[in-house]
Amino acid sequence: MLLYIHYIFFLYTIMLAVRLIAGWFPNLQRQEWLYWLSRCTDPYLNLFRRLIPPIGGVLDLSPLLAFFTLQLLEMGLFRLFHA
Repeated sequence: MLLYIHYIFFLYTIMLAVRLIAGWFPNLQRQEWLYWLSRCTDPYLNLFRRLIPPIGGVLDLSPLLAFFTLQLLEMGLFRLFHA
C-alpha cells in the first residue's frame, strides 16, 4: 500500500515539474498533451497561486509551496498507514 502511495505522489510530482518547465516554452502551449497535463495540475497549483501571487508579475514562487505541501501530504499518509 505504501509503495502505491509513493508512486502516485511521485507521478504527480513529475507531472507538476513537467507542467512548470513546459510553461517556459510558449511554442508548447498548443500541444494536446500539455492541455491535458494543465487540466490535471492547474487546479492544485491555483490553490497556491492565490496564496502567493507572482512577484513582479513574472516570478511565480507558488510551485515551491505546492511541492512542499505535496511532500508533507505524502509523509502524513505514510505515517497514517504505517502506524
